[in-house]
Amino acid sequence: MKEVTIYTDGACSYNPGPGGWGAILIYNGKEKRISGGELNTTNNKMELIAVINGLSCLKEQCKVQVYSDSAYVVNAYLQKWVDNWKSNGWKKQNKVVKNVELWKQLDDLVNFHKVQFIKVKGHSDNEYNNQCDKMARAEVDKILGGNQ
Repeated sequence: MKEVTIYTDGACSYNPGPGGWGAILIYNGKEKRISGGELNTTNNKMELIAVINGLSCLKEQCKVQVYSDSAYVVNAYLQKWVDNWKSNGWKKQNKVVKNVELWKQLDDLVNFHKVQFIKVKGHSDNEYNNQCDKMARAEVDKILGGNQ
């Protein structure tokens, strides 16, 4: 089984507002960089979409390490929030989980691949995470027309 490392980050100017995401996939020493953005979104959505798009690039089942500075995404798996939401019909305290369609999409990908989530400290010494942050912010700048 191929082993892939994915670094991701999301950004949002205002919240909600224009947002961007970036991901770097690494396999056998080769890197693939992807990014995108949305006009009206939230930071949490961009964090989710970064991971979803990174995993969606994989053409076959892989063993994947996903590095993210998003406690929202990482803790959902490390602390088994997703398992609880699923067993409760994707509800949390009798309310549908926010971003439920994105969570379902991510969970399908996580269940297809063998994914390990690793929390990194944002804006610190992790170069790949910093590069993903720059990519995400560049997408926000594109949406804002470079006026940020």
